[in-house]
Amino acid sequence: KDVKIQVEFNPERIAEYRLIGYETRALNREDFNNDRIDAGEIGSGHSVTAIYEITPKGSLAQRIDDLRYSAAEAAKDETNPSREMAFFKIRYKAPDGDSSKLLTTPVTDPLAVDDIAKTSDDVRFSVAVAGFAQKLRDTDATANYTYGSILGLASAARGADPFGYRAEFLQLVRLADSLDR
Repeated sequence: KDVKIQVEFNPERIAEYRLIGYETRALNREDFNNDRIDAGEIGSGHSVTAIYEITPKGSLAQRIDDLRYSAAEAAKDETNPSREMAFFKIRYKAPDGDSSKLLTTPVTDPLAVDDIAKTSDDVRFSVAVAGFAQKLRDTDATANYTYGSILGLASAARGADPFGYRAEFLQLVRLADSLDR
């Protein structure tokens, strides 16, 4: 039924982050615990993928300066150890429920993957789809990312495609590439 997701990034570990997509589903922070405010709906047995672009603290890719006054001190608190990259919260209502239930988990180094090639076909294909959407929107983040790169990532991650949707996506990428030339 109703599902809300909130991710809090540790400023000691993550310099910048960007959620890709979901612009129309933005929720005010204070509304996360309010059961009267709806977010998105997910049918039973379905799943959702959220993709974040992150810049680790101290990396060369950091595009914005650190804040002078940040939540760094809070990140040193024992309830939020500095080894955590983020804290993930999901709040959901059962189909016949009126009040939500909360699930939480820290995102730590053992959960991180240092190379996209080490992820599942579904993750790689999802990233290719998100990259394609960003490329079509002509965002700065994909200025140097080619349709060929998107096609290569998606093709290698095609996996099982019983209804042909992934093959259809590959055709869309090829079409966009040919129109872009």
